[in-house]
Amino acid sequence: MNMKSMIVPISVLLVLVIASIVFVWRGIGMHQQVSVEEAKFHALQQEYFIISKVEREAAVTGSELNQKLVQIQNYPSELLRLKLVGVGKILTGIFLSLLAIVFLLFMMPIRLGKLMRENR
Repeated sequence: MNMKSMIVPISVLLVLVIASIVFVWRGIGMHQQVSVEEAKFHALQQEYFIISKVEREAAVTGSELNQKLVQIQNYPSELLRLKLVGVGKILTGIFLSLLAIVFLLFMMPIRLGKLMRENR
């Protein structure tokens, strides 16, 4: 067997497998971050809405109270981003894993053919 002819397919396979693991790892990390961020979101909401409505409406523009309201309004889109991008990364990792399997299935008959020719 010629080892030089194996370097390119093995390196392609290695890149596919490593990339798939990285994508899945980062996607799972994003999903784990969602529960932490949701807890912060609920604490921020509770902190804001415990104050009376009159006091909240009388807050000056740019005050700390209004900044909390802006954070509360931005949190759902950030949570959605974490969830959707996390799922996207997991699916990309799965796709790359399947691509590695297809690559192996494609290379198997080629290698078998080379072995059969060498044995003749």
